[in-house]
Amino acid sequence: LDPPTEDVTARCISFLAQLGHPEDQPAIARGVQYLRETQCPDGSWFGRWGTNYIYGTWSVLCALNAAGVAHDDPAITRAATWLIAKQRADGGWGEDCESYAGAPSGEFHGEAAQSLPSQTAWAMLGLMAAGLADHDAVKKGAAYLEGAQDAQGSWTEQAYNAVGFPRVFYLKYHGYPRFFPLLALSRYRTLLTANDRQVKFGF
Repeated sequence: LDPPTEDVTARCISFLAQLGHPEDQPAIARGVQYLRETQCPDGSWFGRWGTNYIYGTWSVLCALNAAGVAHDDPAITRAATWLIAKQRADGGWGEDCESYAGAPSGEFHGEAAQSLPSQTAWAMLGLMAAGLADHDAVKKGAAYLEGAQDAQGSWTEQAYNAVGFPRVFYLKYHGYPRFFPLLALSRYRTLLTANDRQVKFGF
């Protein structure tokens, strides 16, 4: 029912890498190899538990960074290029569940096409994990999030942002648009004010 997936593998790699136990290195290496083998031709990764390729690509970029994969590794540069290409005109990112049914990945389709705070945050976090905190795409993403913040200091979105079973039913976690933008903006500020642009966390 639930085979190995890119996003879950990425979470496990991030966890093991942050623990830093030498005996876990073989498992981390096998996980990284699995992620290399499952990267899509366009540079993205599938997201089983969050919508969809933006979620999967963010998850994997964080894991590869945590595992010590160099930022100029082709797998990372291809993924970052894909994320940058999917940025919307308003500076945000948005993807609906149609990509699970074969629609172009990393996009929100139809008349309701829009950027979403949670997915914008995922894309920013992925690009920062790829060593691109200074890239203009991240700056534009931060500006989008600042502009989308409501009077209470939070963010809202109506679209599904998680998955029960692809093409069967989808979920909406109301916390996602509240805490992921805050995480992305706080990390962005921290990296810009530090002399070191290296993300130290696996998420």
